[in-house]
Amino acid sequence: KAADEKGDKPALKVESPLPPQAENGTAPPALPEEQWKAWTYRQYYDDARKAGKGLMQLGFQPFDTLAIWGFNAPEWMLSALAAGFAGGKVGGLYPTDTPETAAFKIAHSGASVVVLEDKAKLDRLIPALAKRDEATSRIKAFVAYGFEPEANLTVEVKGSAKPVLGWSQFMQLYKDVDDSTIDARTQAVKPGHCAVLVYTSGTTGEPKAVMLSHDNMVYETRTVMNMARAHMGLCAKAEQERVLSYLPLSHVAGKMIDVCFPFVATSTTPAWVTIYFARPYDLKAGSLGERLKVARPTVFLGVPLVWEKIADKLRAIGAANSGLKKKIAAWAKGKGLAHSKACLLGGDGTKPFAYGLADKLALSKVKAKLGLDCLKFGATGAAPIRVDTLQYFGSLGININEVYGMSESCAACTVSTDRAHFWGSCGFQLPGVEVKAFKVDPSDNNKKEEVPRAPGMDVIDEAYQGELCFRGRSIMMGYLGQPDLGAEHVRQIEKKTGETIDAEGWLHSGDKGMVTKHGMVKITGRYKEIIIGAGGENIAPVPIEDHIKGHCDGINEVMIIGDKRKYNVAIVTLKAVGAQGETPGTDQLDAGAKRVNPNVSKISEAMGDSVWIEAVTAAIKSANNNGTVCPNNAFKIQKFMILPTNFSEEQGFLTPTKKLKRAVVESAFSKQIEMMYNSSEMYVRYAE
Repeated sequence: KAADEKGDKPALKVESPLPPQAENGTAPPALPEEQWKAWTYRQYYDDARKAGKGLMQLGFQPFDTLAIWGFNAPEWMLSALAAGFAGGKVGGLYPTDTPETAAFKIAHSGASVVVLEDKAKLDRLIPALAKRDEATSRIKAFVAYGFEPEANLTVEVKGSAKPVLGWSQFMQLYKDVDDSTIDARTQAVKPGHCAVLVYTSGTTGEPKAVMLSHDNMVYETRTVMNMARAHMGLCAKAEQERVLSYLPLSHVAGKMIDVCFPFVATSTTPAWVTIYFARPYDLKAGSLGERLKVARPTVFLGVPLVWEKIADKLRAIGAANSGLKKKIAAWAKGKGLAHSKACLLGGDGTKPFAYGLADKLALSKVKAKLGLDCLKFGATGAAPIRVDTLQYFGSLGININEVYGMSESCAACTVSTDRAHFWGSCGFQLPGVEVKAFKVDPSDNNKKEEVPRAPGMDVIDEAYQGELCFRGRSIMMGYLGQPDLGAEHVRQIEKKTGETIDAEGWLHSGDKGMVTKHGMVKITGRYKEIIIGAGGENIAPVPIEDHIKGHCDGINEVMIIGDKRKYNVAIVTLKAVGAQGETPGTDQLDAGAKRVNPNVSKISEAMGDSVWIEAVTAAIKSANNNGTVCPNNAFKIQKFMILPTNFSEEQGFLTPTKKLKRAVVESAFSKQIEMMYNSSEMYVRYAE
């Protein structure tokens, strides 16, 4: 429908040719938009069908899986839609997956065709596949979109030669498949059939494959879109809406926003949606802002780390200002913050006196420099975000709406909007979804009792808190069990599905939280992260950690340890150049961290610097003395250590969605943790 009614409208845009990253790690300047290659909706549709025919020519069968391993690109999306046209499903792999993890997902999904981004991935994947005994015999071919393989290239998988095709060669295979053949495949697809496999980036164990149906995805997309249209004017007019594609398309959020939202919105609303692609190295190089300034998105979802990195850069720029410029900026942000507070749920929405002047002199200029001057729906999810980050962007006139859900719920179950939001809450339940908090029997998830709704957001009484559970049309089909992996594997997967979705259809999130009398949902912790104090206290670490980070701008991460111990200790990392989550970065402190002590420029120096130690100590004492996050002594942190590096995916300390793998970190630094418990000092210097 989008191709038929708005076929001339731009669907995809990507820099072409893609400028390579410089040897020193910096990003070349952005290309002007007129040099970006574009697909119209008609071309997008036609190429996706051609790719679907190509899959069929390679032997792709109904219900088969197409595995894709690579960064966001038009070819990624074309492949994903092609799998649906050919009657199958898509299983995305994270670009940062190890070869072993990629091989597991390919085998587990039973992939018959594998699409890859670059030759390095192919070279590392083949040995990893050779180590697996299961399912790899299903593979019929590999398709490359980031490099051109040599003619007639084959690779050996379990003693069998498999062809490796370049994208241009693959896109010529459609000529041997009739329209009627692919039409029959497409028409056989039902709403309840599996459309995608989303592999959980869980903090423990092997990833599980969440099966999401076509109905799950269309329902979720239309429901969130209609909410944003009613509350924020998104897709309300016959105009272009824009999205910058940079979050992994293997993640449920990437699939919903970058893949589903554009064609659903373009076919059902007056608007049309264009996807702009980031460069693969933008997050590492810190150059995402250059792409934002070209795309000027009207929709932008950022995980907390992305928003916090943007805020860090802005704070550093602001700190470098002086005189009248600094005074005007502070005055304008004060006006912006006052208006943002008035727009919270229960406020009157008024703009303070001279807000218009503040916006004209400062706020609108900051938004334009960020590329966020056209933003209609700014959102965050996938991990907790600090309230001070929301307040900071609020002072700039940028409202970040928290959304909450899981892969298992096809992304959001709750959403905040400009019309109904409260800092610290992840919003209200979507139409068609129920969200409740239950006290659940630890041995049987079918035994549960709904807790009463909390009178307010700041209530910490345990009587109002329970496990957040969801029920509705967006809930997954279940986890995929692969018979090729054996009967015991299938039994374990069935058990996992039963532990996640109870007999009444409630999806158990594992998150501890509450629902207020106004229907706003707040997460207070995660049950598997809860620290059991020496006196049996249930201690949620995240609120304490966030308080500390909010009171010392140079701190990157804080992780509390104390489960079944006499008291709590913490390990701390500092903000450093290059620490973007994927890699640990360098020893050089970033601009924000340097403000703690301008005379110190390295983490290794800060670890022995009295100014830094006092700054971190003061932040920890601030949390300890705050009765909301530390209601009694069992919650307080008694000792801490600054680590010489940051947590990252590369080290295995973070998931692809940048969640902290606490058990892995605790194991890796077990020696240092014992050093803290054996010391009499509050600050314990790191040692190998």
